[in-house]
Amino acid sequence: MKKEIHPEYVESTVTCACGNTFKTTSNKSEIRVDICSECHPFFTGSEKIVDSAGRVEKFKKKYALK
Repeated sequence: MKKEIHPEYVESTVTCACGNTFKTTSNKSEIRVDICSECHPFFTGSEKIVDSAGRVEKFKKKYALK
């Protein structure tokens, strides 16, 4: 491998919008994310359906058995 072309890895702090923080290694010292495993619906088990302008009802009505 060539010398002096690879980035230096440092211990970095990852901060989520929900307030959760954890440490990892990266080439940046601080990382900010919008969603993490503590607040993501897949990991928490809470499913959120965002219904804008009745999309769910419109879909159910369109594909309902007659």
